[in-house]
Amino acid sequence: MNLHEYQAKELLKKFNVPVQEGVACSTVSEAEDAYRQIHTQFGSKFAVIKAQIHAGGRGKGSIQGKDQRGVAVGKSAEDVSKIAQNILGGTLVTIQTGPEGKLVNKVLVAQDVYYEGPNPVKEFYLSILLDRSSCRNVIMYSTEGGMNIEDVAHDTPEKIFKEYVHPGGTLQGFQARKIAFNLGLSGEAFKNCVKFVTNLYNAYVSLDCGMLEINPLFKTSDEKIIAVDCKMSIDDNALTRHNDIASLRDVSEEDPTEVEAGKYNLNFVKLDGNVGCMVNGAGLAMATMDMIKLSGGDPANFLDVGGSANAQTVEAGFRIILKDPKVKAILINIFGGIVRCDRVAQGVIDAYKSIGNIDIPIIVRLQGTNADVAKKLIDDSGLEVQSAILLSEAAALVNKAVA
Repeated sequence: MNLHEYQAKELLKKFNVPVQEGVACSTVSEAEDAYRQIHTQFGSKFAVIKAQIHAGGRGKGSIQGKDQRGVAVGKSAEDVSKIAQNILGGTLVTIQTGPEGKLVNKVLVAQDVYYEGPNPVKEFYLSILLDRSSCRNVIMYSTEGGMNIEDVAHDTPEKIFKEYVHPGGTLQGFQARKIAFNLGLSGEAFKNCVKFVTNLYNAYVSLDCGMLEINPLFKTSDEKIIAVDCKMSIDDNALTRHNDIASLRDVSEEDPTEVEAGKYNLNFVKLDGNVGCMVNGAGLAMATMDMIKLSGGDPANFLDVGGSANAQTVEAGFRIILKDPKVKAILINIFGGIVRCDRVAQGVIDAYKSIGNIDIPIIVRLQGTNADVAKKLIDDSGLEVQSAILLSEAAALVNKAVA
């Protein structure tokens, strides 16, 4: 589950991780009040107004139909009002959203951290995630922070450092000091960076994060180390022990069909193809998608109904798949191990009758427990449903349907 920047920062503060302070706002008047608040509380001359969406590249992205970036600086209440008015309710298009963009419902009005002082300011990059190849958490960091970290990784990979930590252990003191040293810090900034990285790693583990990215990690003129931006994703499987975090979910940022699928405990991911898939088991679903590609089609979705498929879940799967106008055929590929094939077949028949007219080919391949009974049920149903036993038969029917 992805979190907005303002939500992630509030969680980090609980672990004593210094952040750029700000106020999340849904209206222009709230943004104006937030500017006055941070001006009074922090003495900020400027305010940074940031669109809150689940995508990166906001600083380079722009609001459709307006000359407005997703991140902008306001030097007065009037500036903040104008920027917030341009961003709120607009569609922000970034390199990560695609051309369709994302609707902005909130902005974060944040304090100015680029104030003048005795020392130069610096921007770094730091993220924590699981490196599956080594089965360890890895802290990736660089002296080249900011919006173009992807270019740094591509053009000058030697500037990207990695520090590995075993998931069963903790970040050691020497590792935190090594990170601060490699970032070129010294004195008070060095000490503050060691504390920052240690607390950040504790937050990553305690919150069951899948990814935690700070870009930029900022050294202020008075040698403080703070998180100016934060991207955080939480492992969905761990949300049962984080009810407070689960309540932060913003379903408006997610695909509506994926949200609906979640209500029925269906594992669904929308794709761009023309063949809808309904399969039990992630491995079989992946193999089915490969088979569709080899047959001349393109998968329109990944849909795993799990081992307890029944009439209700099958019908829900049908309805979700049929919402995609690109779908030219539906392939149901079920292996009857835990679930009986005849039970799924009856679910298909019941769902077909409940939904009514379905004007695209439906191909059903059932193999395993009671597969012969299931095939007879499908063949005798009188419905426009094509049954197959072998994977090659299903592939041929898919090829014919999308030809």
